[in-house]
Amino acid sequence: MRNVPYQCGLDAAVDVIDGKWKVLILWALHERPRRFGATRRELPGISEKVLAQQLRELEADLVVHREVYEDAAVPRVEYSLTELGRELHDALAPLGAWGRRRIQMLQEGEDTSLAG
Repeated sequence: MRNVPYQCGLDAAVDVIDGKWKVLILWALHERPRRFGATRRELPGISEKVLAQQLRELEADLVVHREVYEDAAVPRVEYSLTELGRELHDALAPLGAWGRRRIQMLQEGEDTSLAG
């Protein structure tokens, strides 16, 4: 979370999702709460260190909730989206739809230039 004033709402939103992995973490947690290892398996290529750091940042930004279950023989931790996190995920849905259209265009070999 930045300590400087934001210029607009988009600036505040991009600050939360900045980086390669945060949007993908939101996507993985949107389906259901997940333990750390399960989240990592959903995101091939992410290191444990980076995942832990990104989860801490998302928790500080109030979009991810960390729940510790100490009643089990081995304490476990689950991560889930907060209401704010679910709203952010929903706000990103149109961007995901745009990306899927772009992927389809690239696979079909269409001209994606801006000429016109």
